[in-house]
Amino acid sequence: MTKAIHQNEYRQIAEKLKIARTEIGFTQKEVAEKINKPQSYISKAESAEQRIDIIELKQFAKLYKKTINFFL
Repeated sequence: MTKAIHQNEYRQIAEKLKIARTEIGFTQKEVAEKINKPQSYISKAESAEQRIDIIELKQFAKLYKKTINFFL
């Protein structure tokens, strides 16, 4: 079992990333291609194993047509 590197609040953000991606109908691979990251990065971000900074969160928000507040 992999231990998440973040607090419970970060896990909530990670879950929102997954929700937003599925709502818009993208696969992890499609998102990875659009933001120029490996698919494993998206998977780890959605499972709270990968840190994302505010600039990356902004990219996700724009791609998913959400505000940053949606994730927070």
